[in-house]
Amino acid sequence: MRGASRAVLALLAVFLPLAVVYAQAAAPAGVPDVRLVDITKSTGIHFDHLSSPAKKYIVESMSGGVAIIDYNRDGLPDIYFTNAPDVSMQLKGEKARGALYRNNGDGTFTDVTQQAGVGTPCWAMGVAVGDYNNDGWPDLLVTCLDGVVLYRNNGDGTFTDVTKQSGLGKDHGWATGASFADYDGDGYDDLFVPHYVAFSLKNLPEIGSARTCMYHNIAVQCGPRGMKGSPDNLYHNNRNGTFTDVTAQAGVGDRQGLFGLTSLWHDFNGDGHLDLFVANDSGSNYLYINNGHNHFTDEAEVAGVAYNADGFEQANMGVALGDYLHTGRFSIAITHSSEEYTALYRNDGHLDFNDVSFKSGIARPTSEMVGWGDAFVDLDNSGWLDFFQVNGHVYPQVDSQPIGTHFLEPKQLFWNNHDGTFRDVSNLVGPAIQIPQVSRGLAVADLFNDGHEDLVVENLQGQPMILRPEFTNHNHWVEFELEGVKSNRLALNAVLTATAGTLVQKQEILSGGSYISQDSLRVHFGLGMHDHLDKLQIHWPAGDTETLTKIPADHIYAIKEGAGIVPFREIRPAAPVKH
Repeated sequence: MRGASRAVLALLAVFLPLAVVYAQAAAPAGVPDVRLVDITKSTGIHFDHLSSPAKKYIVESMSGGVAIIDYNRDGLPDIYFTNAPDVSMQLKGEKARGALYRNNGDGTFTDVTQQAGVGTPCWAMGVAVGDYNNDGWPDLLVTCLDGVVLYRNNGDGTFTDVTKQSGLGKDHGWATGASFADYDGDGYDDLFVPHYVAFSLKNLPEIGSARTCMYHNIAVQCGPRGMKGSPDNLYHNNRNGTFTDVTAQAGVGDRQGLFGLTSLWHDFNGDGHLDLFVANDSGSNYLYINNGHNHFTDEAEVAGVAYNADGFEQANMGVALGDYLHTGRFSIAITHSSEEYTALYRNDGHLDFNDVSFKSGIARPTSEMVGWGDAFVDLDNSGWLDFFQVNGHVYPQVDSQPIGTHFLEPKQLFWNNHDGTFRDVSNLVGPAIQIPQVSRGLAVADLFNDGHEDLVVENLQGQPMILRPEFTNHNHWVEFELEGVKSNRLALNAVLTATAGTLVQKQEILSGGSYISQDSLRVHFGLGMHDHLDKLQIHWPAGDTETLTKIPADHIYAIKEGAGIVPFREIRPAAPVKH
């Protein structure tokens, strides 16, 4: 139970700001001025995610993370897709090939996987981007059925597997949605790796062999319930190219033995220290609060994000953060399995979250879906964050009986009504997202540097889908790419507050998130009819706050910590670093 004084503070902190916001914003009506168009074919991307048709084993249903990474630092977002074999391939020693696609700057991409050396890291699950050696070249971490693979960016278009020499070679659990962050403020990216279940290819549970291997009396793959969870790990960056496992000292060792899927770092209580959120499948979530002395305490239950509004555990999978209400606080959206619903936890301040899934209008339309990757994204540059999620069941066998759900599922878009609610407009934005698929990863990026936030979807079976928003309005936008100096070079967890007239928005640069995927590290703001920013305030990870004023819209800017807006050449390494 929360104390009365805390409740009063929460009410004052929440409803006064919300009343101002709601009074100023009229809810939009009619059909959204946006269509999501499938442009995959025109991009030249021809990637095929491998998958067993029957999905007899849980490991064959969980892969499919996608990352946006400007690996060659040319200012054009590139794309990395993970891949995984099925069990029969793995037992025969066959590998599945992931793919890195270089952005050509003309609307097309070129497969550079072989040159880059990132094709076959492992039985790959997800991916995260960080700069572990702080040299300005973004590195790639791939999570695997058996640990992780860390690829160092050599700055010449190639990567080197440095897993063993970095100290990460001892991670042998089923790794999932990892994330980088400088949690102790020393200027270097640390790493958290959640792990899923203890799974062995030498002891494969047979389909339908136990009560936990049945779904509506249909024999399906076993797990995760009925299996043992695999503990999580926190790795501290030693600032010399190596990491040290500090899980036990930090107190983030998954004491309940849950099934970790996705992690995100954010200062949830506003005390200047990064906290850690971990979504656990078929269990309660963790919200580890950083005490500032390299130790964390799980406050998820007290904060209201461990369970849903009815106090039940859910199949927590994809995680999105967003200030969809313009309160200056980041709320949490989490995708779940069918017969549950996507949960929206409104951040009411003072480490107090409330499950507003039904009130917001998101719960009911998602209750028949199995949701995975998700994002708060402003698709029409209105200045208000909408919500998008991708779906696809785990069990192909559900199509064998009429139980109200299907293996292939459409994607969903929820339009922000500017009053704390969303409207399901999935059938109003074109036919592309209505095509049923088995989707997993989702990443957001302005792929063509034109102010449109594109959606990159990795499907568990077959080709990915790249969705481009097309609209006829004349809304403005602005984007920022940051470089830390005292802070970590990629400026992970820098928080930007953009003010244009009465429109005030907040965004954060994050590693990981969605479902085992990685969004672009560039920050995008839709500005509506405002043709400039009156003010941009940047709270850098090292603790300083920098303020810039009168910034014209419809441009992409480079900002260097302490120096303001600079030419892009000043934040990009001019030559490869000698290692």
